[in-house]
Amino acid sequence: MAEEDLIELKFRLFDGTDIGPTKYKPSTTVQSLKEFVISRWPQDKEIAPRTINDVKLINAGKILDNHLTIAESRVSVGELPGGLITMHVVVRPPVSDKTDEKQLARASKQNRCRCTIL
Repeated sequence: MAEEDLIELKFRLFDGTDIGPTKYKPSTTVQSLKEFVISRWPQDKEIAPRTINDVKLINAGKILDNHLTIAESRVSVGELPGGLITMHVVVRPPVSDKTDEKQLARASKQNRCRCTIL
C-alpha cells in the first residue's frame, strides 16, 4: 500500500489534549482505533476508559460504529487528500450500581425546594 493511501488521524480528548497523529490503513476498524486510544490514554487523567464500550469516537458530528472501517466512516466533505483528520473522543462516566442510582434519585426528591406559605 502506498504511503499516500494511509489516513492520518489524531484523537482530541475532552480536555483538549491530543493522542497522535498516527497513520492508518482505510480498512482499520473503529474498534481498533478505540483500542489504540485506550492503550495510549494519558496516565495523569482523572477520567479514563476501561473498555472500548466506554469510548465514543466522533467524526464530523457522527458517532462512529465499532464494526465500520475508517473508509466507511469518513465524511469526505471538506477533507483534503493527505490532510489530518481530528476525531473527538468522549468517555462514558463509570456506571454506578442500581442501589446507588436509587439512593441518588431518593435524595434528589428529598432535596427539592420546600416552600412554606405564611
